[in-house]
Amino acid sequence: MPTSGRAAKTWVVRSPEDLGRALAGVRKARGIKQAALAEDIGVYRSYLAKLESGAASPLVIVRVLRALRQSGATVLVTLDERDA
Repeated sequence: MPTSGRAAKTWVVRSPEDLGRALAGVRKARGIKQAALAEDIGVYRSYLAKLESGAASPLVIVRVLRALRQSGATVLVTLDERDA
C-alpha cells in the first residue's frame, strides 16, 4: 500500500503481494521496463511479473515477513522522489 510524502513514496510490506507492489512501484517510478529489470537480475520477465503480482511468493519471503510481523516489526520500502 503506497503512501506519499513530499519527497518520498513508501510501501508498507505485510505480505508477498505488498512486496511485489512495492517492487513494481519502484520500477515504474524509475522508468525501468520489466524486461530490462528481469534481464539485469537474471530472471525471465514472466517470473518478475509473478513476483510483482504476488503470484510467486518464495517460502523464505513468506516466513521472514511472518516472523517480522510476529515480532512487532514493520517493513517499509521507501523511494526517495529526488533520486527518481
